[in-house]
Amino acid sequence: MAQAAALWQAGRYAEAEAEARSVAAARSRRRDDAYGPLASSIAALAMGAQGRHAEAATAYDALLPVFGRVFGAEHPYTLKLRSDRAQALSALDRYAECEAECAAVVRAAARGTGPDMALVGTAARNGQIYALNARGRHPEAEALAREALAGRPAADRFTLVLRLGLARSLNGQARHGEALTEAEGADEVHRGLPETQRVPETGAVQLARATALLGLGRATEARVPAAAALDACLAAFGPDHHRTAEARTLLGRFDDA
Repeated sequence: MAQAAALWQAGRYAEAEAEARSVAAARSRRRDDAYGPLASSIAALAMGAQGRHAEAATAYDALLPVFGRVFGAEHPYTLKLRSDRAQALSALDRYAECEAECAAVVRAAARGTGPDMALVGTAARNGQIYALNARGRHPEAEALAREALAGRPAADRFTLVLRLGLARSLNGQARHGEALTEAEGADEVHRGLPETQRVPETGAVQLARATALLGLGRATEARVPAAAALDACLAAFGPDHHRTAEARTLLGRFDDA
């Protein structure tokens, strides 16, 4: 389990998936064993990180009743699985489902106590913000992002993703100067994080910055981070990942700019 988690954190997703599957298979005959389901959830995360979003969603669907039985419906592990599943749905353009599920997880986490519940709630809030932006509801996404950022105690990975969500909402409202400021702030947070916390957001800062610059009419400047984002996403996640697709789409806009 520790090896699978370490491989995932290092961005070695295929190896993480293989290791997690091995653990899950070794524990498969133990009905109420915790390690097998947790290993399977790491495998699902690794599938999504490799751009196999439909497979990941199917894996999460199968794991949900198992987590409910083993851990309980409102255990942090179960709520995290629901949040991860919702964000896999978002990668499949199932934004309304993602938004609704993330909002439900936020409410459930708020009923709990402890740091794990707070982290799960913030992760789900981030998924909700992403889905709202994808549905064109940018003012709502902005309000949620600002509210969540106001409660952050430190510049950690959640600060990073929330600032990126805020930048996305501002870009969506054509407030590109403000979005550029948020993207630059997110870049500062990103550079200050340990490597293991930077890997999952590969390419995201460059995409936010490039989108803002393009919106400001600074296409020549914007092309550099856009191209860097695509190269980084291809190397980290492969051609089928949703962020790789976003970078490819953004680069396509330069032909029309």
